[in-house]
Amino acid sequence: MRTLSTTSGLSVRRAFSLMEVLVVISIVALLMALALPAIGRARSLARQAVCQNRLHQWGLAFAAYATENSGYFPHTDGRDRCGDEEPFTLEGRADYWSGWVDVLAPLMGETPWREHGRATYPGIKTIFQCPSARLAPESLYSYKPLRNGFFSYAMNSCLELDANCWAPYGQPGGNDMPTFLDTARIRTPGRVILLFDQLLDPAKGYGGNELNRSAGRHCGSYPKAFSAHHAKPGGTLGGFILYCDYHVAWKQTVWKAEWPATPDFEAPPRDDPDWYPY
Repeated sequence: MRTLSTTSGLSVRRAFSLMEVLVVISIVALLMALALPAIGRARSLARQAVCQNRLHQWGLAFAAYATENSGYFPHTDGRDRCGDEEPFTLEGRADYWSGWVDVLAPLMGETPWREHGRATYPGIKTIFQCPSARLAPESLYSYKPLRNGFFSYAMNSCLELDANCWAPYGQPGGNDMPTFLDTARIRTPGRVILLFDQLLDPAKGYGGNELNRSAGRHCGSYPKAFSAHHAKPGGTLGGFILYCDYHVAWKQTVWKAEWPATPDFEAPPRDDPDWYPY
């Protein structure tokens, strides 16, 4: 903008020219283009920090529970495994009353999962969900408003089963259950997965290769259930894992190249040291 002098001595300010306005707009647009990726990256890092912190909180709760219960972890399942009615089998009661989603939550000031009504499940600002977790629109877990809450974290179900996690029930290995794991039996706690962020996408079988396989039901052992939505510098996606020594680490994948990518591969081999405690 320029100031012009008239013959009467008065000063008159001239408006910006079109070219000047376009230059200013271009500069502002350039600055925004430079800033937006940085802002997006900052938000991503913030979500990663929140996810790590929530897993750390779960780790502290697991440690406190084990200390108060002679070194034993809680049961890996929850109420979803046995339905809405109070169960009468020993296995069902273990799921219903001693699932980790119920017994650990109060240690962090949260209501046990089984005490939430379908319309009052906790949301994304709670310890139950990774802030980056998203439900697919067609997911059975997104039928609002009846059920807004969901779990994005899964406890490694291999911590309770002595054999292949998905062997047919009633057959050898199908229901071998040291139901409450004695942490003293864990050979390499810094390596064994305790809690991980899981897929909640029905197109991928809720983390497995069939509908309702494991993800969304509080525990999982299918390695492809691992959700990778946290990017490291360079753009590589991965996820966070809580291990049995209670440390949290980022990992790109839990899938191993030697495993067969076939529909009948449903759980890690029994001798896998990352999934089985002993």
